[in-house]
Amino acid sequence: MEWFYTLAGLGVGFLVGLTGVGGGALMTPLLVLGFGVSPSVAVGTDLLYASITKSVGVWVHGRKETVNWKIVGLLAAGSLPAALVTIAILKLFIMDIVRLQGLITSALGMMLILTALALLFKDRLIASVVQGRIALSSMRRWRAIITILIGVALGVLVTLTSVGAGALGAVLLFLLYPRLPTAHIVGTDLAHAVPLTAIAGLGHFYYLGTVDVTVLASLLLGSLPGVWLGAHVGTAIPEKVLRPILGAMLILLGIKLI
Repeated sequence: MEWFYTLAGLGVGFLVGLTGVGGGALMTPLLVLGFGVSPSVAVGTDLLYASITKSVGVWVHGRKETVNWKIVGLLAAGSLPAALVTIAILKLFIMDIVRLQGLITSALGMMLILTALALLFKDRLIASVVQGRIALSSMRRWRAIITILIGVALGVLVTLTSVGAGALGAVLLFLLYPRLPTAHIVGTDLAHAVPLTAIAGLGHFYYLGTVDVTVLASLLLGSLPGVWLGAHVGTAIPEKVLRPILGAMLILLGIKLI
């Protein structure tokens, strides 16, 4: 069975390298629906999986100086405490496993749909900001506070579902910081995702016991070369072709989980 997980890691890693969509939106539903892994274990395992795989990307972006560490700090100021509080709340549900699995499954389905919508309508939202149809100028004085609040929301959602730190987080940063270059948005979002998924994943591991180390190792064995391969192939496939396919797939998965 470990080899099936490795092949799944290879496939998801390839798609992540190809499209840039976070592994959580693909890996967690695959573990739940494809392999029959319980939702809580799928989320916990995927969080640590994401923190390890994304750390490589942060290293690359850090060397290219495409990470805005001030924004990362603001996001983390909200997300890391929120992740710890969410773990503590989930601990209260751990004895009622049926209720816990139902909560995680429903939240995961909703997050997949939100991520799909963010993926499909990202360009329109950004264009609206750039063209001034969405007035954010009045929010500039509150931008730091709003960034922290976004971090809080991501902390709760990512800890609960393992989804949202990638595509959804990037779209929110695009809307709040429309003048920040795309490469800096991606690098900043990635740099924030690593400590968030690490803290949330370690919480699942130590306090909830919802991480399968064997599955984690098998996924990493396939995903690391998969990301490398997808990144090299991705330049040959137009994003306009891939994005609608991925968006539709995530919506269908989300509906099935809900």
